[in-house]
Amino acid sequence: MPPRTGPNHVRRRHLLAAVAAVALVAGGCGEAASTSSDGKTAVTVGVIPIVDVAPLYLGVEKGFFAEENLEVKLETAQGGVAIVPAVISDQFQFGFSNTTSLLLAQSQGLAVRVVSSGVASTGAEGEDFGAVIAKADGPIRTAKDLAGKRVAVNTLKNINTTTVNHVVREAGGDPSTISYVELPFPEIAAAVANGEVDAGQVVEPFLTLATGDGHRQVVSNYAGTSPNMTVGMYFTSDRYAEENPRAVTAFEKAMKKSLDYAQQHPDEARGVLESYTQIDSTVRDDLVLPTWPSEIDQESVRLLAELAKDDGLITKPLDVDALLP
Repeated sequence: MPPRTGPNHVRRRHLLAAVAAVALVAGGCGEAASTSSDGKTAVTVGVIPIVDVAPLYLGVEKGFFAEENLEVKLETAQGGVAIVPAVISDQFQFGFSNTTSLLLAQSQGLAVRVVSSGVASTGAEGEDFGAVIAKADGPIRTAKDLAGKRVAVNTLKNINTTTVNHVVREAGGDPSTISYVELPFPEIAAAVANGEVDAGQVVEPFLTLATGDGHRQVVSNYAGTSPNMTVGMYFTSDRYAEENPRAVTAFEKAMKKSLDYAQQHPDEARGVLESYTQIDSTVRDDLVLPTWPSEIDQESVRLLAELAKDDGLITKPLDVDALLP
């Protein structure tokens, strides 16, 4: 696929440059973990207000972090592009981001380190928390049909483009002929409906909303790429991990409890969504929950790294082992 030089590509380069600049400024200004009035270590976690992070909210509510002597403050951000530099600069001590964004950050020389699994595919085609949608009465019925079409994604050159490219390639189509259009998740179904794009990749709750409005699921791009795909993870900076190993170990233990509990209590995971999202209760009851394994599927992380290289997103040496715990 020829390199993109449009405004979205330029904005992406500017964002990466800003991240690198933050990393350089923050490199020598580390601070030790702060202690709250009750003796607990105070940490701020940068999150995106989506279904994926339900275990974290549930774990705070259940006291799993307090049990590990952590006082957690949750701060919402628009996406991983904002969370990564905030973690690097110690504005946040921990953050949540999709796997490909973390691989890109590591390849750019940003000192990030994964501390916990976050969210994973269900592995079930047609029953995953992310998929490509198209008009029910339109010509796009399979992944191969996406070749040569306009496909909306929330972020260009990231996990959704690489996984869509992969499922199209596996189905016998040529992904280099896809024209990707960057749109926020809430706008994608409408763009498909009005013909602005031919198809779009969405995640829950937008997937349930789209199918409820009559759109067809074309392909589950996460499940179709790897049935156990680790889609997102929690991370910190190398510097914070080295200066505060106890806090990092405590966070890792609390997240494991939280992930295991959410996986075993899906009704409570759905219920906690009300505390930090504005998902309608009927949609909340119908949406497909992701899986929340406490272990990272390293094979899927390595596959995402290879897909990012194949698509030209990563051109510098990448050390996956240094990124993972």
